[in-house]
Amino acid sequence: MKPVFASLVALAAVGLAGQALASQELAKSKNCMGCHAVERKMVGPAYKDVAAKYKGDKKAAEALAATIKAGGAGKWGPVPMPPNNVTDDEAKKLAHWVLTL
Repeated sequence: MKPVFASLVALAAVGLAGQALASQELAKSKNCMGCHAVERKMVGPAYKDVAAKYKGDKKAAEALAATIKAGGAGKWGPVPMPPNNVTDDEAKKLAHWVLTL
């Protein structure tokens, strides 16, 4: 029984890592990484800082997806984030990825 459970846990971890990598690739393909980085502030905040700010907020993914798509200003300083050319599904994937960091 233990080997089966360990195998299931390993498969789940690989699946989650694949999703995270896919979302980072999506962020790169949509030019998000031109203004953001995972670990450090650039023009916009570090994605880890965004995740920390919204930790525990049950509505964060929805709000962040809306901001990714429509843009926003004032949450992280004076530099506005422009609207991004992403679908609703892509915005949701990016928001969920950022919140997992």
